[in-house]
Amino acid sequence: MAKHHGHGAKGPSQRQLRVGETVRKELSDILTRGEFQDPALEGAIITVPEVRMTPDLRLATCLVMPLGGGDGEKVAAALNKSAKYLRGQVSRRLTMKYMPDLRFVLDTRFDDDDRIGSLLQSGTVARDLDAPGEED
Repeated sequence: MAKHHGHGAKGPSQRQLRVGETVRKELSDILTRGEFQDPALEGAIITVPEVRMTPDLRLATCLVMPLGGGDGEKVAAALNKSAKYLRGQVSRRLTMKYMPDLRFVLDTRFDDDDRIGSLLQSGTVARDLDAPGEED
């Protein structure tokens, strides 16, 4: 039976994490140094908080976020349109057997955290937490 590697209960492998961080660093460097010019991204400062690799290291899902919370969907769409160019730029900087395809997704983790925090502080949730109920 073949071993299952990837995102399971154990999470990503050490190799996936290492390659993802290397791709994130190089991609972030390309975007901040101005080596990538796109009229759709004019004046946008883009951060790359995380890159998630598939177990076979063929696909990199890059979580991106415009600084200041600008139009994130527009930024992700523009980066996806230029993904092949960016892949070529990253591949010049790294020595890998296969350069992964890049897919850009808007990072909404901070918005999700704020939404969950406000829900937990709402009156209805506080009432449910304070109500005497079944104990485990």
